[in-house]
Amino acid sequence: MEVLQLLRLLLTTAMLGLSQTVNPFVAQQTPPDPCYDESGTPRRCIPEFVNAAFGKEVQASSTCGKPPTRHCNASDPRRAHPPAYLTDLNTASNMTCWRSETLHHSPQNVTLTLSLGKKFEVVYVSLQFCSPRPESTAILKSMDYGKTWVPYQYYSSQCRKIYGKPSKATVTKQNEQEALCTDGLTDLYPLTGGLIAFSTLDGRPSAQDFDSSPVLQDWVTATDIRVVFSRPHLFRDLGSRDAGDEEGATGSSPYYYAVGELQVGGRCKCNGHAARCIKDKEQKLVCDCKHNTEGPECDRCKPFHYDRPWQRASAREANECLACNCNLHARRCRFNMELFKLSGRKSGGVCLNCRHNTAGRHCHYCKEGFYRDLSKAITDRKACKACDCHPVGAAGKTCNQTTGQCPCKDGVTGLTCNRCAKGYQQSRSPVAPCIKIPAINPTSLVTSTEAPADCDSYCKPAKGNYKINMKKYCKKDYVVQVNILEMETVANWAKFTINILSVYKCRDERVKRGDNFLWIHLKDLSCKCPKIQISKKYLVMGISENSTDRPGLMADKNSLVIQWRDAWTRRLRKLQRREKKGKCVKP
Repeated sequence: MEVLQLLRLLLTTAMLGLSQTVNPFVAQQTPPDPCYDESGTPRRCIPEFVNAAFGKEVQASSTCGKPPTRHCNASDPRRAHPPAYLTDLNTASNMTCWRSETLHHSPQNVTLTLSLGKKFEVVYVSLQFCSPRPESTAILKSMDYGKTWVPYQYYSSQCRKIYGKPSKATVTKQNEQEALCTDGLTDLYPLTGGLIAFSTLDGRPSAQDFDSSPVLQDWVTATDIRVVFSRPHLFRDLGSRDAGDEEGATGSSPYYYAVGELQVGGRCKCNGHAARCIKDKEQKLVCDCKHNTEGPECDRCKPFHYDRPWQRASAREANECLACNCNLHARRCRFNMELFKLSGRKSGGVCLNCRHNTAGRHCHYCKEGFYRDLSKAITDRKACKACDCHPVGAAGKTCNQTTGQCPCKDGVTGLTCNRCAKGYQQSRSPVAPCIKIPAINPTSLVTSTEAPADCDSYCKPAKGNYKINMKKYCKKDYVVQVNILEMETVANWAKFTINILSVYKCRDERVKRGDNFLWIHLKDLSCKCPKIQISKKYLVMGISENSTDRPGLMADKNSLVIQWRDAWTRRLRKLQRREKKGKCVKP
């Protein structure tokens, strides 16, 4: 009886904690949240210790009165013994008892099954009997709401015969979830009022460090409890006080099981992240989770709180779930264990689908094509600005993510590469939109002694509507359309960088479409034969010169270098076709 009194004392103390006297004249204050200390720091919190069986339904495989007998009649409250009596409120003066049917053939199994409604951390299971204690009893638990069952404890005077277990065994750290069998409950007396009290942690080596033992945390966890009575005590030598009163009695005492109270002492399992359990919308018992956790047992982190892995709270550390750091640019994240380890086990969150043109694990820099606006905080929705690189002047669409500077082509400047640099002028070529302005006028490079006294007698520059005929076409080694890009001087020569747009005739394999050079002697240039302007298109017809130090084309006073006219395209193609037919006369 001492064990029973101790259990009742524990429950009474827990119940008293719920019903403290409230003074109606004192201003009501919100009680402090036990899951946080005075400064708001998270700490472990656990629900109160309760009798988890109280008021819950018990399924019995056998109940006296089904079918009714003279001593068990469900219609007569004085003779009814339903399973509800197992978990109702019992007092010493009013002990109601469940009772099984009379067992005509012994041994006979009778099962009591109790669903707790959710996972509990069970500290003890106790049964107070109204009949003699059974000779063999098994206590089992389920962690999956009755789908599977594992043994908690066996009681029998024939442990090995009935349950295949030794009557004496020692629990070690290697078998802490081993169910034991004991023969310590085989006394015949008392005939009624006997007790079975099973403690889940008694004799378990890791019980002193329960926080650090996942094995024991799993061991005490249960959603359902089942008690199986396998053999009653047989009192054939005690006479037959009730012989003949029970149907089927044969001169010896009738056999049945009777239990006045089934208790399951424990706490609602919340893994240290809730101080109470409440009913949800479906009236199911769930933990009132804190520390950014959720789930029926607070067994996972809330969405977006994956910066470190979920852990059970302990007395030393609350292990609250931490929000991912996404700088307000993401709504979802995931956990990465490798990053968590690399950070010294501090941060493992990876942001998903960064918004507002941000990128990175924490959405902490701007994505390609955008750069940081340093006048705004990284958490601002407009912290990243578009590069807006000029489609012609820039060499790419991606700018420096810190300064916003776009990569500019040669001779182009500006944050977005939208203007020509100093010393350059705009051209019509998308390849080289800005070309260098000649620093020196070509005519001034030739001294008066070098230049011919009379340019008109030296050369006759082309004027007016110049006509191109077959004879002129055939005399030349090359006929090309070029775009003049820039000029530099090399000794007595002007070296023009050109882009050959079309080739109508060419006897030199080196002359192809693309960038090339055009060489003109400065004395020819000084008399404007030919006359050339930067960033203009020209028709160039001349004689090839095989010079190793001047690769490219060469033009002199006898060459034809005139500004391009679109009307010439058709005429030149016609001459090109005639040349292929052998119409050119050798000069």
